[in-house]
Amino acid sequence: QVQPVESGGGLVQAGGSLRLSCAASGRTFSSYVMGWFRQAIGKEREFVASIRWTGDSTYYADSVKGRFTISRDNAKNTVYLQMNSLKPEDTAVYYCAADRSYSGANKGRYDYWGQGTQVTVSS
Repeated sequence: QVQPVESGGGLVQAGGSLRLSCAASGRTFSSYVMGWFRQAIGKEREFVASIRWTGDSTYYADSVKGRFTISRDNAKNTVYLQMNSLKPEDTAVYYCAADRSYSGANKGRYDYWGQGTQVTVSS
């Protein structure tokens, strides 16, 4: 079992960058696929990116491909989301999620969730 805790959100101007971190408790972090989702006000929670156990495979939503990079450091039990060229439409609460094996976009398949961190991009 893991408990994700997000950090690194904030207010940034359009075109700027932020790096989100997700620290997960538990000694089996490397056994979990990790994902990032986001939810804007009035919208469904949507998939952003995911990364498999060793970091050799990553997946992205089309809306962030080429701008966001997901990575993980299993020695630190942490997954990161580097966000560049931010746009106002990236404004949302960003959530970290974990699952033993699933790395897709279906939020219902992830077993563990953090509380989220707010990212606001001003125009």
